[in-house]
Amino acid sequence: MTIRTATAADAATLADLARRTFYDTFAPASDAGDMALHLAKAYGVDQQTREIEDRDITTLLVENGGQAIAYAQVREGHLPDCVTAEKPIELWRFYVDRSWHGRGIAQPLMERVMLEARQRGARLLWLGVWEHNARARAFYAKCGFAVAGQHIFLFGTDPQTDLVMVTPL
Repeated sequence: MTIRTATAADAATLADLARRTFYDTFAPASDAGDMALHLAKAYGVDQQTREIEDRDITTLLVENGGQAIAYAQVREGHLPDCVTAEKPIELWRFYVDRSWHGRGIAQPLMERVMLEARQRGARLLWLGVWEHNARARAFYAKCGFAVAGQHIFLFGTDPQTDLVMVTPL
């Protein structure tokens, strides 16, 4: 397994992985129309290229045998009202392919995310997690995150509540 910073050449691979992992995670509890809207807006190749090339975003790609199996994105410049600490940074996306759940991928990826955040000068890492995603909430709590508030995540046309979780770096 390797964890590396994605390049523009990875945009198609990332778009496929991102669409698949988001769909696998949320499709059973989601309206199909809202899912289609979100996937089209958030995970196209052009969008992934823009994100990879954005200096305020770092995209980390996890590979095993040349296959992309997980990714995370750290993003500067976005902040909910409940995050008031000095020098915060967002863990914007964090997904592991379903076939790799429970196989020791998430913890090393989180360690790399935290390293990246520290290298960017952050003192606090924050994230938004859907209030009904118990698996993710438990993982983040295990990694030292605590609930600090909430914000709205617009999923297609459906405004959903995300819990905002934070951890000092």
